[in-house]
Amino acid sequence: MMMPVQSDDLHLRLPPFGHELQELPAPFFFRVEDMPSHATYPALRHPWGEFIYSFSGITEVRIRTTRLLAPPHSGLWIPPETEHTCFNHREAAHCSLYIRSDLCTALPGAACALLISPLVRAILGHLYAHRSDGRPQPGFERLLWVLVEQLSSCEAAASFIPDSDDPRLGPLLQALRDDPADNRSIAQLAGAFHMSERTLMRRCRTDLGMSLTEWRQRLRLARALALISSGRSVESVALDLGYATSSAFIAMFRRRMGASPKGYITGQQ
Repeated sequence: MMMPVQSDDLHLRLPPFGHELQELPAPFFFRVEDMPSHATYPALRHPWGEFIYSFSGITEVRIRTTRLLAPPHSGLWIPPETEHTCFNHREAAHCSLYIRSDLCTALPGAACALLISPLVRAILGHLYAHRSDGRPQPGFERLLWVLVEQLSSCEAAASFIPDSDDPRLGPLLQALRDDPADNRSIAQLAGAFHMSERTLMRRCRTDLGMSLTEWRQRLRLARALALISSGRSVESVALDLGYATSSAFIAMFRRRMGASPKGYITGQQ
């Protein structure tokens, strides 16, 4: 189930279309949102697909207990009829591209992150720069057709960060989110959160579908994208995330994203 929003400090944002609308008024609808800190949308479920791309900050989507993150220059795909909620902890700017349900067949059938190509990134940047009152200028529909065609060929990325409501695993994951540079071993973390190492490994496989090592690497990758896009040097980001050397961090980043950190941000693969 979706976790309800509890904090009075959250800024509630409303989508452009209500629940009563059964189909989009056009094949596509493109909009840009500048989100303040601690902004959230109510739980949503609509009959069209939605592609979210983050220009700055980190946009977070939750689907049941799965947490999908869109760091800067990254995208998320949400298929039609998928209940989800969207929020961000700090200021962020992202766009949403709504796609009519009959045009979603070539896109993934499950919510996922998409590895964005330089061409897709360029199209999105053009749409963002030429928007008017949050919508693209007239005549951009052909460009949106090209964008959707290109999105269907983007690789689905296993870069999301699952969550867990397990009373012992959940707090452990939160501690690592609070301090991604925490380099304690699996055995040390298990002991600190009153589990055996074997129990921790089993709960990660069951709740997260991956090892804790893999989960921690995804967390660091998402945080790295946000920091580097804000202008931080690769060397300082590597140290902040617990890497002994910047070369070790760059090797991890290149292995996961197919480019160096700066190359990925600038679109130079």
